[in-house]
Amino acid sequence: MRRIRMSKKLTWFLLLAFLVPILLTACGPAATEVPPEPTVAEQAPPPETEEPVVPEPVEPSVDPSGQTVSFWHVWGTGTVGEGMMALIDEFNTTNEYGITVEGVDQGRYSDLEDAMNAAIQSGDVPNILVGYTNALDTWYSVDVMADINTFIDDPYYGLTAEEVADFYPGTWANGINADGARVGFPHGQSANVVFYNVTWAKELGFDSAPATAEEFRAQACAATEANASDDDPDNDGTGGYVLYTGASDIAAWIFAFGGNVYDQAGTGYDFETPAVEEVAGFLKGLWDDGCAFATESYPNPEFATRKALFTLSSTAGLPYQASAFEAEGAYSEDEWTFIAFPGPAGGTVNGYAQNTGIVRSTPEQEMASWLFIKWFTSPETLAKWIEASGYHPVRGAVVPLLGDYIAANPRWATGIDLVPLGVAEPGWSSWGTVRRDVQDTFAAILQGDPADIPALLADLNAAAAEAMEETS
Repeated sequence: MRRIRMSKKLTWFLLLAFLVPILLTACGPAATEVPPEPTVAEQAPPPETEEPVVPEPVEPSVDPSGQTVSFWHVWGTGTVGEGMMALIDEFNTTNEYGITVEGVDQGRYSDLEDAMNAAIQSGDVPNILVGYTNALDTWYSVDVMADINTFIDDPYYGLTAEEVADFYPGTWANGINADGARVGFPHGQSANVVFYNVTWAKELGFDSAPATAEEFRAQACAATEANASDDDPDNDGTGGYVLYTGASDIAAWIFAFGGNVYDQAGTGYDFETPAVEEVAGFLKGLWDDGCAFATESYPNPEFATRKALFTLSSTAGLPYQASAFEAEGAYSEDEWTFIAFPGPAGGTVNGYAQNTGIVRSTPEQEMASWLFIKWFTSPETLAKWIEASGYHPVRGAVVPLLGDYIAANPRWATGIDLVPLGVAEPGWSSWGTVRRDVQDTFAAILQGDPADIPALLADLNAAAAEAMEETS
C-alpha cells in the first residue's frame, strides 16, 4: 500500500478543524433544558343532562259551569247594599264559568240566623251565607255546612300558599272550629278598639296615648280627677273609662295582657290563668278607685262631651261617634282616634272577622259557591267592598289598593295599623253561651270583694266546660 505523507501545513489545518468546534461549544451558553411535556389531566365526562320533570296537568275534579247559587247576606240598604249588589252583578257578568249568584238580603245577623234555622227545617237553604263563626259552627255540627278547607286545598280551584299567607293570622284563625274544620272564610273585619280623646289628654298633661296598662290607668284617673274638681257638678263621677263587662271587651283586655280564653291544647276554655286574674284585678282596681264608670247606653255622647277620656267600640262605630261630636257641638274640634288595648307590655285589639260559609249541596254548586267567595276575597274585589262598606281589610295585599280611600279617611286609616294586631274570639258554637257567663262573672267581680276573684273565675271555668260539653 502506498503511504501518504502529509505536509506539516495540512496536519495543522486538520487539527484546528477538529478543535475549534469543541472550543466554541465550551465557551457558549449552557444548553437550555427542554421542559417536559405538561401532563394533561383526564377530564371526567360531563354529567348527563336530565330532562326537566314536567308536572302532569291538573284536571278539575268537578265542573261548576252554569250553576246558579243563592247568597244570603245582611247588606240590603244604603251605600253598603248598593256596593254588594254591584259586586254580585260584576261577578255574574265576568266569571268564566257562567256562574250566577243571586243575592238575598236577610236584614240583621239575628234575622239571618232565624231564617237559616227555619230553612234547615224546611230544606230550602241557601248555598252561601254570611254569619258569625259560632253560628256557622252550630250549623256545621248538624251537617249543614261544608268544610271550606276542602276548597282551599283543591289543586285546581284552590289557593296558593302565598295567597293564604297574605291573610292576617288572627282573622284567618277565626273561621276554624274546635275540630280544625274551616266553617267560615273571612271577607272583612272591624276591630274592638279604644276610642281616645287626644286633645283632652294633652290638656291633662299627657303628650302621647297610653302604651301600657299602667299608663292607661294614670290617664283615666287624671281625667276623673279633672271632672271631679271643675265647676260642673253634673260631670262628677265621670271622666275616665266607660267600663262594660261584655265578653268582647273582656276578651280584648285578656289578649292585651298576653292571655287567651282557650286552654293550652286549644280544645276548651281556661279562665283560671294569670292573665285573666290580672285583668280582673286591673279592672276591679279602676272601678273601685272611681276611674271607671258605666253608662246606660252607648257612650257616644259621653265621649263627645269629655265625660270619658276612653270608651270602647268597634271601628265600625266610627261614623256614629263622629255624628255625636257634631250633635253635641261643644268639643267638635277635639282630635280623637283609635288605639289598641294597652297591656303590660304593649297592645292588641279584638278582631271581629266577618265570615262567609258554604252550605252543603251538590259538588258543582259547592264549587260554584267557593269560586264566588274566592273572587269576592281577592285583593282587587275586597278593595271595592271596603270603599263601599267602610270595613277593614283581612289581607295585606288590599292595603296598597286603598291609597285614595286612606287619604280621604285618615281616622279610618288608623285602623289599618291596628287590625293586624287582632286576636279572634273563639269560633265555637259554645261561645254564644260562654259569652253571657263571662259578662255575668266580671259584673260580679266589679261589685264583689277582690278576694272572691279566684272563686268566681273557677265557677266561670266550670260553666264554660259544661257549655263546651253540651255543644260537642
